[in-house]
Amino acid sequence: MHQRTTPPTGSTPTTGRRRMARKALLAASALGVVTALMAPVRAGAAPAPASPTAATPLAANGQLSVCGRQLCNDSGQAVALNGMSTHGTQWYAQCVTDGSLDALAQDWRADVLRVSTYVQEGGYETDPAGFTARAQKFVDAAHARGMYAVIDWHMLSPGDPNANLSRAKTFFTAMAKKYKNHPGVLYEIANEPSGVSWSGIKSYAEQIIPVIRAQDPDAVVLVGTRAWSSFGVSEGSDEKEVVNNPVRASNIMYTFHFYAASHREAYLNALDRASDKLPVFVTEFGTQNYAGEGANDFTMSQRYLDLMKRKKISWTNWNYSDDHRSGAVFKTGTCDGSNWTGTGVLKEAGVWIRERIRQ
Repeated sequence: MHQRTTPPTGSTPTTGRRRMARKALLAASALGVVTALMAPVRAGAAPAPASPTAATPLAANGQLSVCGRQLCNDSGQAVALNGMSTHGTQWYAQCVTDGSLDALAQDWRADVLRVSTYVQEGGYETDPAGFTARAQKFVDAAHARGMYAVIDWHMLSPGDPNANLSRAKTFFTAMAKKYKNHPGVLYEIANEPSGVSWSGIKSYAEQIIPVIRAQDPDAVVLVGTRAWSSFGVSEGSDEKEVVNNPVRASNIMYTFHFYAASHREAYLNALDRASDKLPVFVTEFGTQNYAGEGANDFTMSQRYLDLMKRKKISWTNWNYSDDHRSGAVFKTGTCDGSNWTGTGVLKEAGVWIRERIRQ
């Protein structure tokens, strides 16, 4: 694809404390309580409680879980999250700021931020502690604004996730330990596997999911699929390999990625068929070609969005940066400034996707 780059039943003292902690966090979100990452309130002024109609996505939906083939909120109702993915935080951390995230939450009205931590390409492997702290900073910032956060382990090359198994265990142990009491996280454990069999990906997932569950037993885990998360289509297969041999774990979803100018009917049909059989989350897509470059195909993109809306499939768009490629939503140089709202700072793809999220 882009070439650059059921919760436990019963109640124990531990799970009871965890639920109480999560309810406290949600109450804070509902009241508009924020961390120091947010802009300060006027001196002497107390923050006013938000009205029920102004509840954030996180406050409104609470702890998510997989029910059947759907992502559901804490009331068991199917929900579809819509939002954006960061670019690699080793390159574009300057695009993830107080101002940009205020715009994403308030102007764009996004439900979710995908925080992409590249493993290679100057990312996590060069400074594990530093990139873990950076990911946590951005997840915290999303939570402060009432958005969910997808913690994306952005393995890309090598395409076999098992090559980074030890690093993944370390990273997800740290992340799940920090967010075990927070309802606002989903864990994406392998961005775009490629050149590896489904059985290899499944083996990896069945080793990483218990690492997360040991710390955070309630959160949804997102499992990458073969051939750049295309359910195998980009390598001549299809979703049946997953349908016939699913990961042995509960409360999981499978990821699908597409770039509309490159990925046509075969991919759209695979997403349609797969989501009839499996819980699917589209954690990355673009309106351009598979490299996130070139002309936008909004007509094909809308066909995908119509399908996802009809089937309540959640999605995050690639990407919330000012990279020179057409798939980055901001005009080049925007991240050096302080203006993030409205359409004047956006490329054509940014204008289009902002409107879809606002809808």
